[in-house]
Amino acid sequence: MSIEDEAPAAEQIRKVPSEDSGYIARVIGAAGDHDAPLMRRLLAGLDVADIADVIEHVPLETARTIARMVGRDLPAEFLPELSWERREEILPELPSDYVGQALDQLDTDDAAAVAADIDEKQLGEVLAAADEDTRLAVEEALSFDEETAGRLMQREYVAAPEGAMVGDVIDRMRLESAELPDVFFEIYVVDPMMRPIGSVNVSKLMRATRETAVADIMAPLKALIRPEMDQEEVAHTFQKYHMASAPVVDEAGRLTGTVTVDDIVDVISEEGEEDLLKLAGVSEAAQTDSVFKSVRARAPWLLVNLGTALAASGVIRAFEDSITELVALAVLMPIVASMGGNAGTQALAVAVRAIAARDLTESNAPRYVLREALTAMSNGLVFALVLSGVVALWFHNGLLALAIGLAIMINFTCAGLAGILVPLTLRRLGADPAVSSSVFVTFVTDIVGFMAFLGLATLILLS
Repeated sequence: MSIEDEAPAAEQIRKVPSEDSGYIARVIGAAGDHDAPLMRRLLAGLDVADIADVIEHVPLETARTIARMVGRDLPAEFLPELSWERREEILPELPSDYVGQALDQLDTDDAAAVAADIDEKQLGEVLAAADEDTRLAVEEALSFDEETAGRLMQREYVAAPEGAMVGDVIDRMRLESAELPDVFFEIYVVDPMMRPIGSVNVSKLMRATRETAVADIMAPLKALIRPEMDQEEVAHTFQKYHMASAPVVDEAGRLTGTVTVDDIVDVISEEGEEDLLKLAGVSEAAQTDSVFKSVRARAPWLLVNLGTALAASGVIRAFEDSITELVALAVLMPIVASMGGNAGTQALAVAVRAIAARDLTESNAPRYVLREALTAMSNGLVFALVLSGVVALWFHNGLLALAIGLAIMINFTCAGLAGILVPLTLRRLGADPAVSSSVFVTFVTDIVGFMAFLGLATLILLS
């Protein structure tokens, strides 16, 4: 039974409040994993994105059961909608011939994304079941590194010679034999060597008269994408030029494919999430991750953080006599380190975002460094005055207030500089500034905070 045969039942299910996919996932989980008719009834008629969402929400074993029992009835388009983690987990449960035929129905960029998550043994069987054109396109895509334009690009595109007329182009696209992408935004105008020389928006093409030459209405190309270009750089190019699509060319400049904005939206989302997690020292946080996998991803940076905390404790130990003699130092020193840490985190967040967005470069780095230093010094002055006043009223000790005020000024300034200089230095060394910057910035603010406050207090009050 095809899943479409159960569509009327699905219409009833879709009347349930709001989050259909979450609701259906709970129903499947409660009803048992082996009721194929129920699975068909619940999934029938759903949008492919909702089907993917259901499979994401159910437990892993249930997802595998769904794939094994009704996977052949699911529309091919649900596969690229899955996260790569869940797709990798359920693909072994799907028949190889079904997956091969599914690749034939997908755009080549989506087919390549799915194929990349198939294990090597199954991939041979899948590609054997696919059309030759699909097999060649997938093999070409997989020859490029992950997270490059070669993996993103769609091999289907529409091109017209520079001497073509609008009417001829439209007639050719209407032919049943024309192999057009499912969605496209531009028609590329090419020279006799298949090198793109301009583009025409589909909307502009449809408004032009049939006798108009496409060369007369084409716009110059804003950018050309090479297949080996990093996907983050491609996304930056799209953002810079506000493009909906861009041509991909080979070494000779010949048109080989196109990258479209729907893929770029995914890239921007993935890269932003990745940078956010790395900033916290976490490499992965998928909902399907096991406890062991999560611990393995997070523990290394916690270990580094333990080392920096022990170093900070060593600074405190060096001033043990001063703390014993003046207990107020133990009460106040966490404030200095904590406020410096927050100031450093603010500067670090601004710096990492600017680096990721290509706003912070070597040419304008001095301006960023100066701005963060002045900002930190200004904030330090304000909070030094505030905290000094609080300490003077609290402990009735003007010299102690002076010591903590100067320490706040010093720590804020160092925090601001560390927040900008640490990620810049790591990038210069070839490391990812989003991964390890926070650990080193915290190390600087803790060491400087404790050293400045305890050192100044010892010098001013106890010498």
